[in-house]
Order: sequence, then structure tokens, then C-alpha cells
Amino acid sequence: MLLGAHESTSGGLHEAFPRALADGAETVQIFTKSSRMWRSKEITRSDVALFRAAVKAAGFSASVHASYLINLGCVPGDLREKSIEAFIDELQRCDRIGAPYLIVHPGSCADTARGLVAVAEALDRTFAAHKGNCIVLLETAAGQGSALGRTFEELREIRDRVRSPDRVAICLDTCHVFAAGYDISTDRGYDETFGQFERVLGIGLLKAFHLNDSMKPLGARVDRHEHVCKGKIGPLAFRRLVNDPRFRDVPGFLEIPPEGNRACLQRLKRLREEHSRHRRHSRVATLPRRG
Repeated sequence: MLLGAHESTSGGLHEAFPRALADGAETVQIFTKSSRMWRSKEITRSDVALFRAAVKAAGFSASVHASYLINLGCVPGDLREKSIEAFIDELQRCDRIGAPYLIVHPGSCADTARGLVAVAEALDRTFAAHKGNCIVLLETAAGQGSALGRTFEELREIRDRVRSPDRVAICLDTCHVFAAGYDISTDRGYDETFGQFERVLGIGLLKAFHLNDSMKPLGARVDRHEHVCKGKIGPLAFRRLVNDPRFRDVPGFLEIPPEGNRACLQRLKRLREEHSRHRRHSRVATLPRRG
């Protein structure tokens, strides 16, 4: 897995890259605008040039997380129209800077069935308004309140309803799936969870991870991030994830206060290195002796 974190863009979008590199990241996630405001600042030609230069210098690009205000699953009304307008803008901004992925919470609706249809219709309107290369990643939800996307089946239904499903894939948040009831903290639970993901959606649709431990227990349906290996999920899941060959080239992003990024990335890299050393020793031990 490619290990990274969400980084601040204070001072310009390009400033996320030196922060990521200082933390030891191999990839990065950003906001291209305030996550809690509808209004967005224009991305100028100069901004684009600085950003693309930073991408080239770092050797990796940035994925983008959409504003938390956006609710693609809500009923018709002012909030829905503002959400779709803002999401179109988010997608346009991603293509302007060359971001591969735009990650979004599907939204919420008291009527789940109606909400899933609403998300698909909002995506159709977005794709009709903007033809680009950036892929939208629907993020798994913890199931708090009336949040949509708590189960793999709900995400599958959204994607199946979209007219351009090739423009939609998945971001799996480890805290969220654990809170939703998928027990990735044990070997058996890990295998069952990703086996179910394969059956319902297909592992090929898993394009990014949010690497967050959980402050709350399995199935609590409460979204509270903890530093990796320090919460209720524990180290087993993260050791398996960072070494899972299916996810070798998939980006994984920490979503914690940035002062914890460096230590958490070091922890994940150690899990990856320990696995590599173990494999090397195992191969040496099984080599036939000469003589």
C-alpha cells in the first residue's frame, strides 16, 4: 500500500506536498477549498502551475476530499441544489489540477431507499455537467444517524443506478466499516469483510483507503477516529492491509490531526518492513542446502 495522510493546503494547494514529504508520506489527500464553506476560491493558472510542479518534484499526485457540507442523498430543495452545484465545482477543480480521485460521503436521508436513488441521480447530474478524468470515490459510512453507504450493498446499489458507473469507485474507511459492523480486527473478520467486498462490489473498485483506527467498539455506528493501532481495531488489520498484495498500489490516507501523521506513518511502515523481513527469512530458511 502507498502510505499517506491528509495534509493542510495553507499557503496554497502545492504546500501540501512538502508537508507530506516531511511526514514521510508516499501519497497525499487534500481539500481544494474550505471543507465547511460553500464558497470556493478560484484555482488560477499560477496555482495549477505550482501544483503540477510540486507533483513532479514529489513523485506523486494528490487525491481530493469533497466538502463535508455536500449531501447528495437529501430530498429535493435548496440543500440538494447547493450540494450538486458544489460537487460539480469540486469535480471541475480536481480535473483542473489533475487529481485522480475525488472522495465524497454519499450523504444522508431518513428514507434509505429514497436516499440511494437521490445519490445516483445527483451523480448523473454531476457527470452530465462535467466530462473529465477524475474518478468519484464513494466513501464507506459508519452508519451514524441516517448516513448512506453503511453497507457494501448500499454502495453497490448507488453505483448500479448511475448511468456512468465507470466514473464511480470506492474509498474504504477502516474506522467507518468497523463502526458499521465489519470486524476487520481479526484474521477471520478481515477475510470475511474483503471476501464480502469482492462478492458485492469487486476488489478492483477499491481505489483508496482512509486508514483510521476507531475510538468506539465494533458496530457502534459512531465515527470517531483514533491513531492507527491505538484504538479498538488494533494492529492486526493495519498489518494485513499494508501488506495485502491486492492493495500494493492503492493509496491509504491517515485522517487525524496532522501532528500525528509522522508517527502513524512510521508505525505503518514498520508493519510493512517487518512483513518483508519475515518473508525474506522464510525464503532463506526453505532454501535447500548445498552439499
